[in-house]
Amino acid sequence: MRWSVLALSLAVLAVETMAAEPRARDLGIPFSFGTPGKWNAITDVPGVAVGHVTLIEGEGVRTGVTAVMPRGNGDEARRPCFGGMFSLNGDGEMTGSHRTEEFGLLDGPVMLTNTNSVGVVRDALSRYAARRWPPKRLWTVWSIPVVAETWDGPMNDIYGFHVRAEHAFQAIDGAASGPVAEGSVGGGTGMDAYEFKAGIGTASRVLAKEQGGYTVGVLVQANHGLRHQLLIAGIPVGLELPAEKPRTEDSGSIIIVVATDAPLLPHQTKRLARRASLGLARTGSVSGNTSGDLFVAFSTANPRAGDSDAVVPLEMLANDRMGPLFEAVVGATEEAIVNALVAGRTMTGHVGTRVVGLPHDKVQAILKRHAVLQGR
Repeated sequence: MRWSVLALSLAVLAVETMAAEPRARDLGIPFSFGTPGKWNAITDVPGVAVGHVTLIEGEGVRTGVTAVMPRGNGDEARRPCFGGMFSLNGDGEMTGSHRTEEFGLLDGPVMLTNTNSVGVVRDALSRYAARRWPPKRLWTVWSIPVVAETWDGPMNDIYGFHVRAEHAFQAIDGAASGPVAEGSVGGGTGMDAYEFKAGIGTASRVLAKEQGGYTVGVLVQANHGLRHQLLIAGIPVGLELPAEKPRTEDSGSIIIVVATDAPLLPHQTKRLARRASLGLARTGSVSGNTSGDLFVAFSTANPRAGDSDAVVPLEMLANDRMGPLFEAVVGATEEAIVNALVAGRTMTGHVGTRVVGLPHDKVQAILKRHAVLQGR
């Protein structure tokens, strides 16, 4: 498994010893819409950092926290980004979203965790900011932080409230650029998608020089979908991998975080967030009735976005030049979700709940039969 700098409790040392995991492209799975960056991760966007804290203990604890830091975890972390959010289906929570909608600003990190831990992580961020940057004139950053969730029960003893403030602190302090851990890590530890083990996934696209050369990165916390819906490379793989006891309702959720260094204003970041829906659909999701599908996008350009000067000089990419960014978001979102599935491994958790990992060999055989497998 590919790891970013990871703050770990003793409970996850067993996970750290797992063999290196392949990603979707390593299996020969093809993807559309552009070229990935060096890491094929959201961290390909300059300045963006990711940190995970993974909590696995006994038979019941399968949860954690993930921090996406738009401007890293140094002093630049204080600088807001232009941002926007989009709710495809609102049966979920993303704190701070109303402020982002009102001001077009994203202050500090986007934190991902389980449903019952949103409040703990939200409060922890305010405490973290007040401690690291003591308030002046009763002001500091991250007082209305962005924390999003998906439901990891019953794989995790979610009513045991195992995520604590220090785990949020560790995820922020451990955030780094470079390769990003995927699958059952951080906030995605107890999650599954399309009835296979999933969790965190990421991917990126770098535009051609004539298109601006900008980078788009996506990170997902995938916990959604029914087995029969699953599409990989456009092939209905889920129909050929039937579940023994299929679910009848899509009761999960997905959080999608989109980052770019293209100079976008708030309304344009929201346009990117909307396009994540299309990448999700390319993997088969129909955004079920109780699936909380919430997306947030931000631009790391315009470092003065949050300045209080009377007039702030800004740059904006023309709307007519956004087409390649749309393609990049759709492609990277699709790939990030498949990466989450490929990284997922069979896991047993609370009350004996068992979720199987995606069978790589069977998926490859299906794609080969449909003549879409690359290099195999």
